[in-house]
Amino acid sequence: MVRDAGAADGDRPVDISVRGLAVTFGQPRNVLTDVDVTVLRGEFVALIGASGCGKTTLLNVVAGLVPAASGTVTIAGTPPAAGRRDICYVLARDALLPWRTVMGNVEYGLELSGIGREERARRAAAYVDRVGLAHARDLYPSRLSQGMRQRVSLARAFAVGRSLYLMDEPFSALDSQTKLVLHDQLLGLWESSRATVVFVTHDIGEAITLADRVLVMSRKGTGVVDEIRVDLARPRSAEALQADAHYHDLYRRTWTSLKASAQ
Repeated sequence: MVRDAGAADGDRPVDISVRGLAVTFGQPRNVLTDVDVTVLRGEFVALIGASGCGKTTLLNVVAGLVPAASGTVTIAGTPPAAGRRDICYVLARDALLPWRTVMGNVEYGLELSGIGREERARRAAAYVDRVGLAHARDLYPSRLSQGMRQRVSLARAFAVGRSLYLMDEPFSALDSQTKLVLHDQLLGLWESSRATVVFVTHDIGEAITLADRVLVMSRKGTGVVDEIRVDLARPRSAEALQADAHYHDLYRRTWTSLKASAQ
């Protein structure tokens, strides 16, 4: 098995360390076996692989939602635990509260974090503006397109200022054109936060557009079988990358690796 080589990048501290991880869900057959992954602080890492290969399960272990049967997992040197205040988990569904406006939804995470009313209103307004929804700040989710709803979800997530973001296919329900817009907005939010991001996706183009490294996971649940380092300059434009020859080279290499991992 090809091991991920993230720890070789300079002197940045390790934010996530997974060594020899196995997950069983109480079944005789392991869902994940002997998984090793290293993510450095401030890195954007994409996980890609066939359905059922364990991408979301790995994310859930890091989040403290699924126990490890064996192996070790640490986040900033400490074991996983549900409800950690340094982690934000962004789901595939936007999970907006239908009775709250755009502003109210973005303020919600800040409210749960104990931020005072004036400060959370100021911060929420700033992030609503950053995702291009200032004109819609008083609308309820039922009045928003799916793309707008995901912008609210991004604003809510980054407004709380966590050091680690776990993102499970947040753009999977969007059309290709809307995805490009959301990719640029996510890149802008991440580049200013410098948080660590682990991003699960089935979309090769999305993984290459966003990530510093793409980790290809085995269909058999045996972890990382290939690592593609995305040496595209930052800051990036999702739209501009469509005409970048090296982007397409990376796409082909990832596609070849993904096909091999499914065999």
